[in-house]
Amino acid sequence: MIGRLRNWLQANEALYSFVLHVLTGFLAVGAHYSVMWLLIETGTTGVPASAIGFLAGAVVRFVTSYFKVFSPGHGVPVALWRFVIALAFQWVANIALLKAFLLADAPLWGSQVAVTVLLTVVNFLVYRWWVFRSASQPEKRSISP
Repeated sequence: MIGRLRNWLQANEALYSFVLHVLTGFLAVGAHYSVMWLLIETGTTGVPASAIGFLAGAVVRFVTSYFKVFSPGHGVPVALWRFVIALAFQWVANIALLKAFLLADAPLWGSQVAVTVLLTVVNFLVYRWWVFRSASQPEKRSISP
């Protein structure tokens, strides 16, 4: 049964990549939330703790995405620079969304989980289409007249 499911997923490459993105995302979330929890336990408030934890999760996310989830058509330096640019936007979005939830008096951990879920699909699309673009997905170039 599991072998059949895996074969079906692999035949649907985009879906397979998304499933791997989500599964390896648990490792990244584990790093993010562990660092966040440690910082909160030592007196750091929620938003800064989350911002720092996010960076720990980012390291895990890059390694798992580059080597396990996607098949980049370029080397680590190109993917890393693209990842850093995408990460900057994701980091700001994480902070802004968490702050918005907290200003609405939502609980910290529930808010962080909601933000993580909201960013998962967007992150996958940015990683697939730009950061870790495969060799079979050539970059689109504009045609000048």
